[in-house]
Amino acid sequence: MPFRPSPACRPVTRILPGALLAATLVLTAVAASAGKPAKRPGKAAAGHAAKAVTHDSAPDAVIYGRRDDAMALADELAERHGLDAAWARAQLAQARFQPAVARLIMPPAAGTAKNWAAYRARFIEPERIKAGAAFWATHQRWLDAAEERYGVPAAVVVGIIGVETFYGRVTGNFRVLDALATLSLDFPKGRKDRSAFFRDELGQFLRLAQTEQVAPASIKGSFAGAIGLGQFMPGSINRFAVDFDGDGHIDMANNPADVIGSVAHYLAEHGWQRGQPTHYPVKPPVDTADRAALMAPDILPSFTAAQFAERGAVLDAAGAAHPGPLALVELQNGDAAPSHIAGTANFYAVTRYNWSSYYALAVIELGQAIAAMR
Repeated sequence: MPFRPSPACRPVTRILPGALLAATLVLTAVAASAGKPAKRPGKAAAGHAAKAVTHDSAPDAVIYGRRDDAMALADELAERHGLDAAWARAQLAQARFQPAVARLIMPPAAGTAKNWAAYRARFIEPERIKAGAAFWATHQRWLDAAEERYGVPAAVVVGIIGVETFYGRVTGNFRVLDALATLSLDFPKGRKDRSAFFRDELGQFLRLAQTEQVAPASIKGSFAGAIGLGQFMPGSINRFAVDFDGDGHIDMANNPADVIGSVAHYLAEHGWQRGQPTHYPVKPPVDTADRAALMAPDILPSFTAAQFAERGAVLDAAGAAHPGPLALVELQNGDAAPSHIAGTANFYAVTRYNWSSYYALAVIELGQAIAAMR
């Protein structure tokens, strides 16, 4: 997810929509989705580096079935996830190295300035709002049911699906098997090595495919391995996805009911509080020391409304009466003055889907714009 990997969902540090974010978020997001760090590889996986083909030298069509380290990884994952070893080997033997995956997982160029106004404009725009309204109208039954069960408003669920995949228009065209094998066995140099995380996700993916009786090589997703309308990583599907329509299967690629229920369940499991706003308007302290003190915990809600006032932050009446902790969230606007909000526990819950305050606010404002259109 939900490359909080995403929480649900996704690993990378770029401010991108879900699938791509999945990668960024996936690295951190899924860690959150998982609720625990990825397991370290065992002895078999530890020796992979010696025989692995490097990103710079690997030909465009490395066949992992010909590599001893890939087959050793298949055995390790089969043991860890309770899979038949021969079956796991046969599946991984079909995987291919994908240079584009290794390229896309890299962080953005140094010095790229964050710009909330520009980021917002990518998502809160007429076509996406129109598509979101149509999605809401078509699937209102499931959105209402998810809100009743999990307490997550339809606008938030619709906002997430809209930012992640434009309501299914952009879900990724990489074979998930190839993407996860590439990032497990040939993670590129030049950024923090997250191959251990992706090895665990590869095992989770094989387990998911076996459970649902689907050929692993047939499943498409993002360059980071995120799947479906909600861009859940495989581990997040196994942990948080739900069979919301009760048909006996969980289908995050083709069944909007399962996607809606799973997104709401994911947020509920990551701290969503029924009936609470996501954020309030705020004027940050003028004093730089006070502002720095309130921003020190970043987006983690850590201060009461009274503590905001003591530091010189000015909330509206609703914010001043908020009973729970708040976070002073700053969003850069390039060369212009930054924007600020006071985020609640529910704002923080949305960032567990994708570890970015820019992402979370885009999700929230897209949902609000769609609700206003309706």
